[in-house]
Amino acid sequence: METYYNKEDLGKFGTMGENAPELWEKFMAYYGEVFEEGELTAREKALIGLAVATAVQCPYCIDSYTQSCLEHGVNQEQMVEAIHVSAAIKGGATLVHGVQMKNVAKGLEL
Repeated sequence: METYYNKEDLGKFGTMGENAPELWEKFMAYYGEVFEEGELTAREKALIGLAVATAVQCPYCIDSYTQSCLEHGVNQEQMVEAIHVSAAIKGGATLVHGVQMKNVAKGLEL
């Protein structure tokens, strides 16, 4: 089945620096530093990356962070649990935005 997303495009990610090399270098330096070992392990950061990737629904990131998780010894059960954490937070955020609707509705009721 053909989709908009092409798996080969993940390998072309670096081409985004062709027209703005200085910005690309700054982004890559930041990105690289974020994923270095620190207070969190590389394994923990890979799990966070996977959870966020699913929340923002980026298939390229999902592919990349699934691979990273596997490389850091994360099993599928742990990845699924991290995705459930992401889903719970995203669901809660959706529900709490309902308070905004209530505020608007209350102000507009006749």
